[in-house]
Amino acid sequence: MVDADRVAAVRERMPPADDLADTADVFGLLSDPNRLRLLVALLDGELCVCDLAAVTGQSESAVSHALRLLRAHRIVAARRSGRMAYYRLEDPHVRLLLDLALAHTEHTEALHPERDGNA
Repeated sequence: MVDADRVAAVRERMPPADDLADTADVFGLLSDPNRLRLLVALLDGELCVCDLAAVTGQSESAVSHALRLLRAHRIVAARRSGRMAYYRLEDPHVRLLLDLALAHTEHTEALHPERDGNA
């Protein structure tokens, strides 16, 4: 039986559809392992494209493409110094999301049937 009071309370707290779509976009950006590597690398502070490529094992072109996407969504920001651009995490909320997700995976023995071909 539906608990009408609880349903009404949850509906009241539900964010607008546009806000949920924006949140889903952020999680979509974080769901790519290569972009996630870049963001984890930036937890230690700002880095240039060539340093990020060296740290993550990606090409500079792939790193630049990913950073453009992350920058467009205000997840990272850039600081110019001469011909170099140094990237950093833009929002402390993203840092918190990354820290929480990393802590979760470190302390949880997750099952991944999708990786084992059992999905």
